[in-house]
Amino acid sequence: MPKRWRIQPHDAAVVAALEHSVGVSSIVARLLAARGLRDAAAAKSFLAGTLADLRDPELLPGVPAAAERIVNAVRAGRKIAIYGDYDADGMCATAILIGCLEALDADAKWYVPDRFEEGYGLNAKALETLAGQGVQLVVTVDCGIASVAEALVARRLGLELIITDHHSFADSLPEADVLVHPRLPGAGYPFGELCGAGVAFKLAWAIATRASGAKQVTPRLREMLLRGIGYAALGTVADVVPLVDENRIFVKHGLECLRKRGGPGIDHLMQLAKLQEKSHLESEDVAFRLAPRLNAAGRLGQAALGIELLTTPDAARGVQLAEVVHGYNEQRDTIERSIMLAATKQAQHEYDPVGDAALVLHGRGWHPGVVGIVAGRLAERFHRPVVVIAQDEHQGRPAIGSLRSVPGFDVHEALVACREHLLSCGGHAAAAGLRIEDAKIEAFRAAFVAAVVERLPAALRQAQVAIDGETTLAALTLESVQQIERLAPFGQANRRPILCASGVRLTEPARTMGGGDRHLLVNLIQHGTKIRGVAFGAAEWLPHLPPPGQPFHVAFRPKINEFRGRRTAEIELVDWRPDGVDVGVELPLPAGQ
Repeated sequence: MPKRWRIQPHDAAVVAALEHSVGVSSIVARLLAARGLRDAAAAKSFLAGTLADLRDPELLPGVPAAAERIVNAVRAGRKIAIYGDYDADGMCATAILIGCLEALDADAKWYVPDRFEEGYGLNAKALETLAGQGVQLVVTVDCGIASVAEALVARRLGLELIITDHHSFADSLPEADVLVHPRLPGAGYPFGELCGAGVAFKLAWAIATRASGAKQVTPRLREMLLRGIGYAALGTVADVVPLVDENRIFVKHGLECLRKRGGPGIDHLMQLAKLQEKSHLESEDVAFRLAPRLNAAGRLGQAALGIELLTTPDAARGVQLAEVVHGYNEQRDTIERSIMLAATKQAQHEYDPVGDAALVLHGRGWHPGVVGIVAGRLAERFHRPVVVIAQDEHQGRPAIGSLRSVPGFDVHEALVACREHLLSCGGHAAAAGLRIEDAKIEAFRAAFVAAVVERLPAALRQAQVAIDGETTLAALTLESVQQIERLAPFGQANRRPILCASGVRLTEPARTMGGGDRHLLVNLIQHGTKIRGVAFGAAEWLPHLPPPGQPFHVAFRPKINEFRGRRTAEIELVDWRPDGVDVGVELPLPAGQ
């Protein structure tokens, strides 16, 4: 189904006022206004975003009590376990608190559950094992807020339990000793969108100040916090939380900390991701090169290696771990392509990917650690909620599924409405997971599609491209794109601006590029100005694009390409329209769009 192009209107007077009062170019002023930053104070605060703008960690619900208990446990020599999660956010959160405890010379260890044997969240058997090893205090990161039964197990075992999390709540809160959560009911924290690593950093910050007895922490703890803010940036981008407010500050300042203080494992992983030549890290570098490599380890059941990569001080071991994790990413990519092909065929041949309100796809032997990526890609392609379920190859275990939503729709709410068909489920508005018996899949499919039909507004059933404005290729100079970069870091809720241009032409036939020939490389010209463009994952456009010399319209993100020290302006294509269709007018496109 073709996407709708919507060019955002702008108030010329507001843009002119911002340009004058903030001291920015007209394009930056227009982009600020489009983001709702219409007065000078808000715009200046957004562009500055200093570390001093982070809220005092003691304001985060539960942090004062948690920090006090942890510092007391360290001083008493009690054994502490950090109980993490197996995705990149959970790995980073674990690394932050372990780094904090190590800087205090605490008796501490970390534990991450087996993705396939134990699943997400607190596990009763794991708690029993930790108690048997002499652990007295368990601190969760990025999990636990829905582990109501497991919290009771911890109490029965005599374990002190501190839960730090950012996910959705169950019907009741767990009976832990302390709950740390930015959206804790009744607490009123002004920013509820921190990720697990962001919450962990706030707690580590509070621990450091309490242990130091002052706001100015010891040099060792200061170094720990600088590395920790880098991991908070990595976790924030990896977990696709909104890059606004405190999250924006974490990423804006943490990326440089990650590059300079990430440790030997991250250093070598950046080399393998071909980021070592860049003068600075961008949020997209983390989103598309670093985070997928860490997540690959977790998806293939090796999250422990990812945590060790983040925490090891040993250079040789860091290099070794980075090589292994990089290899897992290549393995994950191969598995993903295989499942993507099978799931796409199932969607197109057995169901109606255009007419159905949601897709529920399943296959025996599909890797449960990879179905979430496939669900995300299919949700983006067909613009509807997608569930991809991996059935056990030997039919001895329940099936594991992952859900991905479309912008503006709470997929977790729809999932909860169908939980009578499930063994378990959890997640948040954009993504969720489930466990289900094979025999219940068809009943769940019917119930989930019905739940989506009931809740999904018609306006969200067709994808759209929100365009910030029209421009010419001649206007895309290195200087103008550098001005746009002032709005970085880009990501969820602060997307890289999308512009459009009319009457562009190919100078030569487009060609595929990248692993599996999944991407397109184009060279465009407009009124004598040429520019290079890339369309990621858009190889299917190839047979439909106009021949060289024939005009068409493009929507794109302007970017700076840095190669061997040379910086040039280029574009990342988002969509295209044939000639004769006015920009902003909704008309069908050829197949494949």
